[in-house]
Amino acid sequence: MKPTDRIAYAAPQDRAPRPGPNGAKVLVYFVINIEEWGIERPMPRQVLPAPTGLAVVPDVANWAWHEYGMRVGFWRMFKACEARGIKPTLSINANVCNSYPRVAGAARDAGWEFMGHGFRQIPTHQILDQREMVRDAVETIRAFTGKPPAGWLGPGLTQTLDTSDILAEHGIRYCADWVVDDVPVPVQTRHGPIWSMPYSVELNDIPMIMVQHHQAEELQARTLAQLDRLLAEAETEGCKVMGLAVHPYISGVPHRIGVLEATLDAIASRPGAVFAQGAEILDWWEAA
Repeated sequence: MKPTDRIAYAAPQDRAPRPGPNGAKVLVYFVINIEEWGIERPMPRQVLPAPTGLAVVPDVANWAWHEYGMRVGFWRMFKACEARGIKPTLSINANVCNSYPRVAGAARDAGWEFMGHGFRQIPTHQILDQREMVRDAVETIRAFTGKPPAGWLGPGLTQTLDTSDILAEHGIRYCADWVVDDVPVPVQTRHGPIWSMPYSVELNDIPMIMVQHHQAEELQARTLAQLDRLLAEAETEGCKVMGLAVHPYISGVPHRIGVLEATLDAIASRPGAVFAQGAEILDWWEAA
């Protein structure tokens, strides 16, 4: 089924405004992505291309780039959230629960929401049995946290035309792969509707810093520009959702973590902006 067959078109002015929970105008969906990069495969992305630009295996340099994020960068982000009382949504390759239990355990014990992000960091299109992969991811997170994930984000936001049906089949309530709106949108599947959660491909440190090569300060400038416009629109159009996505090996390094911390502080200073996990957003949206 094509995406246009799954979602109905709706302009903001054609929807009844929904007041946010407890007076919120913008719910900030803050997502920290943690992944498993197997040394036996080509790396999901590169900061340092090999000579002549060829993809090499093993790619120790780029594996170590990501490994730094899991060993050090994550803990800077963890401290930043803990100091501010923020409980983000953790987009997690499910096997991180097995390969980095210290990281996953800290997030679980701190009350972060676990969102499925595949089983390992491999594009969905390259998975031979997608249904098995989703099942393994859901069950691994369930076993580690005590409850199944409500949400899903494909590795690199990848999915096939069958993915929505498979996710619904395994109890997923929302998916962040479809960045199509500023509010949750129902997505039709063969097993009943799930919801598209507003994520972001632009308030995201991968395209912003590693692809577009902006300075770290662009994260704060772009985030606040988006937030201020959404807050203004919410006055007449109702509560909105703003996704913000970061990765430990990018925003968790020493020369960028200060910008992320300043960005979180600036968000918190805006009246009407409230940090919320994906499942919390969906619970409010379904009840409104």
